[in-house]
Amino acid sequence: MSDTAEIRKRRIYRVTFIGFVVNLVLSLLKLAAGILGRSGAMIADAVHSFSDLATDVVVIVFARISAKPRDDGHDYGHGKYETLATILISIALGIVGAGILVNSIGAVRVVLDGGLLPRPGLVALVAAVLSIAAKEILYRYTVREGRAIDSPSVIANAWHHRSDALSSLGTLVGIGCAYFLGDRWRIADPIAALIVAVFIFKVAFDLIRTGLGELLEKSLPEETEREILRIVTLDPAVREPHNLRTRRIGAAIAIEVHVRVDGAMSVACSHALTVGIERRLRERFGEETMIAVHVEPLK
Repeated sequence: MSDTAEIRKRRIYRVTFIGFVVNLVLSLLKLAAGILGRSGAMIADAVHSFSDLATDVVVIVFARISAKPRDDGHDYGHGKYETLATILISIALGIVGAGILVNSIGAVRVVLDGGLLPRPGLVALVAAVLSIAAKEILYRYTVREGRAIDSPSVIANAWHHRSDALSSLGTLVGIGCAYFLGDRWRIADPIAALIVAVFIFKVAFDLIRTGLGELLEKSLPEETEREILRIVTLDPAVREPHNLRTRRIGAAIAIEVHVRVDGAMSVACSHALTVGIERRLRERFGEETMIAVHVEPLK
């Protein structure tokens, strides 16, 4: 394993382990606050936090697998395992969103049928405030680390943290209305939760669309491919790049391209040109970039 891959793996472990500890503490805190404060919304929020623990474990396990070097059975490495982790997290987000949606609709129906939701205790309100603050800080830290190491699964996990913060925000609004404004405002809790559920579904959809695109060998964005062609032709001896093929493999990308050079050029010179192309591309896209350059004579 290269030094870069090892450092990346350690950073993924560190950020995910920190998230795991925070989620564990918050989950237990919110569960206790929900029970003591007689708040069904806070108990549901605690269940949401427990779901984050599962995704943290997924990220840790798949990061270890994806960091493994190439072997005889995986010529392009194990990066797609990280993509698979992103999809699993996306599915988890969707399941959490569905759970919030079902619970919220049930609570709204209770009120519409003339029922009365219980008034939550102050401890539930305090727990919601603490949860929002902790999860937003955790989101910002995790998404910064995920972007720094270009890890789709870490970024996906960061969005799971933010979904928990938004869920707690909806819980806070509902608990606050029920606690301060009286019985008729208690319906605000499930309504806010419905809005949060829609947002969670949107995030889950975007993440799973990206993950499936990678698994189905979707090309890199058009602007990225244009940049690749520009880098390839920085040396004037390299002409007419064509048959460009790109894809993402976990955090790394794969680039295949054909170029034309002077037909009278020696093999040694044409090889030096391809080495220069590979060096420039790796300087731009990272040492783990997989590059294949096919040389053809100018017609």
